[in-house]
Order: sequence, then C-alpha cells, then structure tokens
Amino acid sequence: MASTPQLVSSGSYADQRYAKFDERKRKRMESNRESAKRSRMKKQQRLEELSSETTQLQNQNSICHDKIESVERNYRAIDAENNVLRAQLAELTERLNSLNSLTQFWADTTGFPVDIPEIPDTLLEPWQLPCPIQPITASDMFQF
Repeated sequence: MASTPQLVSSGSYADQRYAKFDERKRKRMESNRESAKRSRMKKQQRLEELSSETTQLQNQNSICHDKIESVERNYRAIDAENNVLRAQLAELTERLNSLNSLTQFWADTTGFPVDIPEIPDTLLEPWQLPCPIQPITASDMFQF
C-alpha cells in the first residue's frame, strides 16, 4: 500500500509537469497572439501612412500638372502674339521700303534732294535690340 501513494504522488507530479508545460505553452501562444496583433496594427498604420502620402503626392502632382498646363497656355499665347508681331513687322517694313522707293523716285524726277534714312537694323532684326537684355529666371516663368 505504500507504493500506491507514490503512484498517486508521481501521477500528480506528472500532472503538475504537464500543467506547467501547458501553462508555458499557453503563455507562449498568448504572447505570440499579442505580438501578431501588434504586427498587424503596425502594418495597418504603415498602410494608412502610405495611403495618406499617396493622396498628398497625387494632389501635388495635380497642382504641378495644372501649373505646367497654365505655363504652356501662356507660352502658346505669347508665341502666337509674337507671330502676329513678326508678320506686322514684315508688313510695315515692306510698306516703309515701298514709301522710301516712292520718295526716292519723286526726288529723282523732281530733282528735289530728299534724305532717306536707312531702315535701322534693330527694326529688321528685333532680336538684336540696343537695350540691355534682362535675364529671365525660372521663378519668373512660374508666377501666375
């Protein structure tokens, strides 16, 4: 009968060992669950940050795109205006040459001396203006 209490006590010892093992396993599983939960929360937070950054970058991209379109419209308008001015310059230069020819013809036929000045090169070549050229900076181009 003395061996029975030992069996009972050894049985309860094994149960205690398994209980400790089960307790450690349960704690480890709980710890793993908490760690996985923190990991999912960090991942969700990072996803929200990236989504917010994406929205912000899309807005900035849209603003830049609008500015570029505005600059392109301004460029096209100025280019068209320059083309009109070039055509007007060519027409006025031709008129001036014609008037100078008529004046010279009149002077030759009447014998009346007339001084006809030459057309200045700055009128014929307006890109070579006698005034100093002001540099255009990139910041000037994007002012609206």
